[in-house]
Amino acid sequence: MELISKIKKSLIAVWSRFTHLSRPVQIIIGLLLILSVWQIGSVVRSKQASKPQYQTATAEKGTLVVSITGSGQVSAANSASVTTQTSGVVKKIYVQNGQEVTTGDPIAEVDLDLDGRQRSAQAYASYQGAKNSLDSAKANLYSSQSTMLTQWRTFVDKAEGSTYTNPDGSPNADQRQTAQFMTTNDDWLAAEAKYKIQQNAILQAQTSLNSAWASYQQSSPIIYAPISGTVSGLSLQIGSVLNAQTSSSGSSASQRIANIKTAATPMITVNLTEIDVPKVQIGNKATITMDALPDKTFTGKVISIDTTGTVSSGVTNYPAYISLDTGSDEIFPNMSATANIITNVVDNAILIPSGAVQTQNGETYVRILKNGNVTQGAVTIGASSGTQSEITSGISEGDVIVTNIITATTATSTAKSTTSPFGGGAGGAFRMGGR
Repeated sequence: MELISKIKKSLIAVWSRFTHLSRPVQIIIGLLLILSVWQIGSVVRSKQASKPQYQTATAEKGTLVVSITGSGQVSAANSASVTTQTSGVVKKIYVQNGQEVTTGDPIAEVDLDLDGRQRSAQAYASYQGAKNSLDSAKANLYSSQSTMLTQWRTFVDKAEGSTYTNPDGSPNADQRQTAQFMTTNDDWLAAEAKYKIQQNAILQAQTSLNSAWASYQQSSPIIYAPISGTVSGLSLQIGSVLNAQTSSSGSSASQRIANIKTAATPMITVNLTEIDVPKVQIGNKATITMDALPDKTFTGKVISIDTTGTVSSGVTNYPAYISLDTGSDEIFPNMSATANIITNVVDNAILIPSGAVQTQNGETYVRILKNGNVTQGAVTIGASSGTQSEITSGISEGDVIVTNIITATTATSTAKSTTSPFGGGAGGAFRMGGR
């Protein structure tokens, strides 16, 4: 372009010598000068376009971080819902949002309506029946124990008698094969078995009692905290009406009135593809971002992987569970989250852009620019992050690698589209003067 500019200046100087000529002659000479500038510029641009232009990068040492991306949601693993099957009007509220509670603490009290009273009475009757069953099971246990001990004493007395024991104290095997001895032995064994069965019956009765009490709490006038933690999402107020809820089958259904959040850190569940899941291991570190908190990044680690997976519309996903290192009051269940799970970290690696790696006839190589000349060098690729690749052999730190070549065709096309034959565009402007 500097050459063209100099030529233009020279032509302008020449033009000044013809200003005394007539107007028609000036026009002819001017057109000839313009044509000369355009032809010279075309020749110069053609020579410049024939030289390829290189985009390069320098091989540098650094740390390569390989990661896999998955999307999912914040799970509700660190919170539980406070639910009730009670119906009526709220008359007392014992807690407020942000308050710490322990398991079994009262949350609110309801003045039951007719449906609520009937449901509560039925649940309490079931609880009383379960309690009676437990008491009966305990009484039967005492009876079974007494029978077992009696039968055992009878057996021991007979077994230690002279008829069934030799003078040296050893068992008399022949006598102990008689029906009289075997009957006594079987009576004791049967009594012992019944005693053990009754012990299991008590455990079963106790479980039924616990279940009946939990059912009663769901329909009782007082709503209780199911776990220990911090109350959140409590929207009740005195005078609020709780309507009876029923399921599609017609049975009573629970309704949520609040949440209780524990001190556990939040859990993130992300879906991995069948290609990515083999690369992820328990304990892999991860960075997590959330759409609701765009300015914050959280860290965590993979604590579990569901290798059974789920299939939806022919696509298989494998949920991975990530525990955050720290919690935040701004994180709520079911928020959208994206996790970058770090699967490999390579220190002191020679790194180049992955786009610079070429493969031809099964050989991997890169183009190296040295002293203005480009040569191909075979390389061995290690780990890759998608944007950067580790080179384990073939080049050294500081080598200049060609990442892209701007071809002559591209340069010529660009020159033609930006240059006017009358001196506009990249070539500048040549303006004739006149008298």
